[in-house]
Amino acid sequence: MKHINIPIFIPHLGCPNRCIFCNQRYISGTTCFDENSVDEQINRVLSTVSSEDECEIAFFGGSFTGIDRNLMIRLLDKAQKYVNSGMISSIRMSTRPDYISDEIISILQNYSISCVELGIQSMNDKVLSYLKRGHTVHDTEIACQRLKNAGFSFVGQMMVGLPTSTVEDEIYCAKRICKLGASGSRIYPTIVFKDTELMSLLNDGAYTALTIEQAVDRSAKVLDVFVENNVPCIRIGLCDSENLHSKDTYVDGPNSPALGEMVKSRVYLNRLTHILNEAHCIDKEIKIFCPNGATSQVVGHKKVNITKLKDEFGIKHIKIIEKVHLDAFEVEIERNGGNTCD
Repeated sequence: MKHINIPIFIPHLGCPNRCIFCNQRYISGTTCFDENSVDEQINRVLSTVSSEDECEIAFFGGSFTGIDRNLMIRLLDKAQKYVNSGMISSIRMSTRPDYISDEIISILQNYSISCVELGIQSMNDKVLSYLKRGHTVHDTEIACQRLKNAGFSFVGQMMVGLPTSTVEDEIYCAKRICKLGASGSRIYPTIVFKDTELMSLLNDGAYTALTIEQAVDRSAKVLDVFVENNVPCIRIGLCDSENLHSKDTYVDGPNSPALGEMVKSRVYLNRLTHILNEAHCIDKEIKIFCPNGATSQVVGHKKVNITKLKDEFGIKHIKIIEKVHLDAFEVEIERNGGNTCD
């Protein structure tokens, strides 16, 4: 059974702010919202999926709980009809931390909401202020607590490489998202879009976009925090469909459809390097045990991980073996003599 999101994009409705990195018109490819097209969008996707697939309506692209109340309720009512019919399993949405009030909670409790995704972005008030986010760290903490108290799960969305943000800020943000009780996470390395204030800062030399290597390195450190705290990361980087290939949209930043795989591969490399350094497991031949299906991530793109391990530790031969019992990103190393390091 596959899980399929049916995205309904509501570009910038409900959000009075214009964060310096944001241009939802370019990201979503949508300039306006037609309420009458929602059924058509949902049914178009439903016509292509198996009856065994689990489908979910997802209101993305804007601050859903900040839009006109009547419109929000109409959209929720429409989505709930699909849930009641059995065609859809649940509803999810993305919004801002400052748009989770007691009133909003009382409305959402009338519907089959599986998850609320919060655009947290940073847990540093100075960074949030520079971004012109319009909310504070305290707003985020209160929103998470309200959602948890009401029995809703939430996903914490955060960004890497924001102006004035450091890798220490980003690691701290990931830790706070875990501590606040998130059921999932998303990591978005910062992309510079056309017609944003961030593009002006870039052109003026006041901001330097991350390279792909920098984005992989910083995102891997963040992902490792989520892995250690058993908080699944459901996305790294913007979707390939989010207009990242158009010269009229994308200006600068770590733009690669393989970014997520590169970050996961880096987590494996970091963990293997740590094991070998700490345990002094240096030998001419080693075996690496990894979870099922993780061989390509352990090897790395163009065998970059294997090459680095061989060069750094003088290893001649590395054999990778998948093990059923290992959890995600868990690795073990066995030396030629049979000693195991993990």
